Amino acid sequence: MKFSRLFGLAILLMLVALALTVLNTGLPPAVPTAARWLALAVLAVAVAPRRSLTLWIVLSMLVGIELGQDAPAVALNLKVLSDAFLRLVKTIIAPLVFATLVVGIAGHANLKQVGRMGLKALIYFEVVTTFALFIGLAAINFTKAGVGIKHTAITEKADALAVAAPQSVADIILHIFPENIAKSVAEGQVLQVVVFAILFAIGLALTPEKPRRLMLDMCESLSEVMFKFTNVVMYFAPLGVGGAMAYTVAKLGFGPLLNAFQLLLTLYGALIGFVLIVLLPVALLMRIPLRRFVAAVAEPVSIAFATTSSEAALPRAMEAMESIGVPRRIVAFVMPTGYSFNLDGTTLYLSLASVFVAQAAGIQLSFGDQMLLVFTLMLTSKGVAGVPRASLVILLATLPSFNLPAWPVFIILGIDALMDMARTAVNVLGNCLASAVVARWEGEFIDDYVAPPDLLEAEPLAPHHV
Repeated sequence: MKFSRLFGLAILLMLVALALTVLNTGLPPAVPTAARWLALAVLAVAVAPRRSLTLWIVLSMLVGIELGQDAPAVALNLKVLSDAFLRLVKTIIAPLVFATLVVGIAGHANLKQVGRMGLKALIYFEVVTTFALFIGLAAINFTKAGVGIKHTAITEKADALAVAAPQSVADIILHIFPENIAKSVAEGQVLQVVVFAILFAIGLALTPEKPRRLMLDMCESLSEVMFKFTNVVMYFAPLGVGGAMAYTVAKLGFGPLLNAFQLLLTLYGALIGFVLIVLLPVALLMRIPLRRFVAAVAEPVSIAFATTSSEAALPRAMEAMESIGVPRRIVAFVMPTGYSFNLDGTTLYLSLASVFVAQAAGIQLSFGDQMLLVFTLMLTSKGVAGVPRASLVILLATLPSFNLPAWPVFIILGIDALMDMARTAVNVLGNCLASAVVARWEGEFIDDYVAPPDLLEAEPLAPHHV
């Protein structure tokens, strides 16, 4: 039987099971329970031949919820699966952040030659991502999607914070700078790793060509390996999600799932607001032909939405922007650079998710604390746009530095695939617009450009390392 038919049958059975569960039909409780498990079995048969990680995560999430409801004693023991997945994720962060930051900074040491265009691009990137940051913070503080989740760890965390010595401004500043990079890695001090990587990259950019190229190649190789390592670890995500959801429902009930759905709606609303409030006015102000632009970006944005990978959409996005009149040299510089410095959707998501974690844990963060947390996440997320769910990896690794627990992240993980689709699509849309804006700013946008008929069938442009 085809996937669509099996999937449709599974949805139908789930609706019937939900109706039997909610409505007081007088049937024995075992009947709706059996109906729900039958629906999950049909869904598992439909998903089994598919290689979509998203489908497997959704299936494991539903199975975990059902286990937490029907067998709480068993479900409580499945927390070990989520803990194991969390440990695997934490091993990624230090080498991934170090390698991607060094490549992102030292790999663009030719900004002196690019000159004015590079400076304008970086100014634009920082202004737009700052708007994204504030819109995300405003949205999550307005909806308060994480407020109301009960967890025993909240009391423990509150006790730990109560006895902790208050930190002075000098202590906070000193905590940013590493005294031993190995110690920083071992303790998970991500901000210290970031500072070390930035200084290392600046030093590398100032070295002669031969040693610089050798070290840069090593860092590029390390980043590629860590990207693949991330993908391998993500294959364990269904087990981690299933275990986390089973434990959450058994321990806390269905309340956190409602909070997760509220967070999902908050993200989509904030991203739509960002596009309308920031990107659209920018396009109008810079006189970008909207119809041609929308027609050109429709395919790469759709690819990014479906694959949850900005890197998968990069070649088509570069070709699309050249087809509407952005010179190739500007496209080839701005878009790959934007994948490191112009992650609009990711920045907005991280601001939402980090404050959601604090709200779920019952920890009050001042506006300054929120800004420092999100600024750190912005730095650590540079260069990882090409990896699906890499933002979640960054979030998990950064939270301990701010005394925030990791357990609320597993509530997010259940819906992260849906969130990843939207934020990745906005990343690609923002970078496409950035290339057009810089071209207009440079006075090189060709308004009456007519693309050759075979442009979009040509070989993809060779992008810089992303």
